Amino acid sequence: MWPYILTGFLALLAGIAIGFFIARQYMMNYMKKNPPINEKMLRVMMMQMGMNPSQKKITQMMKAMQNNMK
Repeated sequence: MWPYILTGFLALLAGIAIGFFIARQYMMNYMKKNPPINEKMLRVMMMQMGMNPSQKKITQMMKAMQNNMK
């Protein structure tokens, strides 16, 4: 009886661990392909904060955000 319970418990733990890593990898790939913010959204946010963003500043911020996602 105990070997069956132990086997079931270990299988459950292994399934949770494998599922976590698969979900994590899926979300990382999704975020790379579909970033949560783009240049247009960044420009609007900066203008709402009272800044007058240049293209150079927007490009720098986008690169910084992409480097943080790696």
